[in-house]
Amino acid sequence: MTEPTPDPHRWPPDLGDLKVDAKIRDSRDDAKLSMELEAAVAYVQGVRGGTVDFTGADPPATGKARPTSTLRLGTIRLALRWHARGRSPDGMIASPDVGSVRVSSGDADIDRMLRVGRYALPVLQPEDAPTRYP
Repeated sequence: MTEPTPDPHRWPPDLGDLKVDAKIRDSRDDAKLSMELEAAVAYVQGVRGGTVDFTGADPPATGKARPTSTLRLGTIRLALRWHARGRSPDGMIASPDVGSVRVSSGDADIDRMLRVGRYALPVLQPEDAPTRYP
C-alpha cells in the first residue's frame, strides 16, 4: 500500500503526516503526539510568521512566502524531537542494543529546516523603527 503524497504547501501538518514520517501505525500515543505537534506548529508560526504566510491564501496575499515542504517536515521533526525528549526528562534513553543513549535537546538539521536559531535569516530593522533599548 502506498501512502498518499501530501500537498507540500498544506499548512499545518496534521497527526497523519507525523505518523507517516515516524512510521507509527498504532494510536496509543495520539493524544500526546497531537499536543506536541500543535505546540510545534504554534512555535514555528511564532518564529517564522514574519517571513511566511500561514493563512493558506493562494497566492499569498501578504507578499510573504508560502510554507515549503521543508518547513512542514521540520515542524513534524520538531514535534517528534519533543516527543522523544519527553520520554527522557534526564536526556537519556535506554537501548537494548547499545545501552544508554543521550537524547540531545536540539537538532541542527531541524534548525536548518525551520531556519531558526543560528540558521535564522537576518532581519534588517527599518531606520524609523523604535529601538528596544533607549
